[in-house]
Amino acid sequence: MYKAVGSRGSRVSRVLWMLEELGQAYEFVEIPLRSPEAYALNPSGKVPILIDGELTLTDSAAICVYLADKHADRGMGASPGLAGRAEMDSWMHFAQSELEAPLWNKLRHRFLLPREVRVDVGPAAAFDFASEVKALDRRLGDKPFALCDRFSAVDVLLGDMGGWARAGRFPIESDRVNAYFDRVLSRPARARAQANGGAMK
Repeated sequence: MYKAVGSRGSRVSRVLWMLEELGQAYEFVEIPLRSPEAYALNPSGKVPILIDGELTLTDSAAICVYLADKHADRGMGASPGLAGRAEMDSWMHFAQSELEAPLWNKLRHRFLLPREVRVDVGPAAAFDFASEVKALDRRLGDKPFALCDRFSAVDVLLGDMGGWARAGRFPIESDRVNAYFDRVLSRPARARAQANGGAMK
């Protein structure tokens, strides 16, 4: 059985969602960010962490890719071949380094950084996020999902970010992107993941 380690409302939500989509049994182990328990599993003290037997894996995108590859029969991983892997990697890097970056920056300055170094990054974060939503709109085009006609680990990552954006009141001024987020966020597996620890208390 997998162990998904993290704190409620953190990126562990996408790990639990992925496990639910794959129909895998797991235990959610709740620990705080940068706690002694977190440092014992990850040198940075960050969560989420996935424990699969002897393997301890960090970083939510890496965890989702690992799970998709391990359970390839569920069709949530890369398309076959080197080009398929490159396409998935490109989406994953875009999601984390571009789309999520402004959300994360605002969150850090609101809650995570020491008070003395916090600044108001709200306007800059909103501007950057709006630019990346336009890029997401162009990347998606008329496809129902990131990898065309099938739901994948990429959609788990992007969908989780869309949920964060909506909760943080980041405007999403694209009908196509809003429809995409509606489609992926309404999946029953996400609701199960939230009920099992992926949502804030």
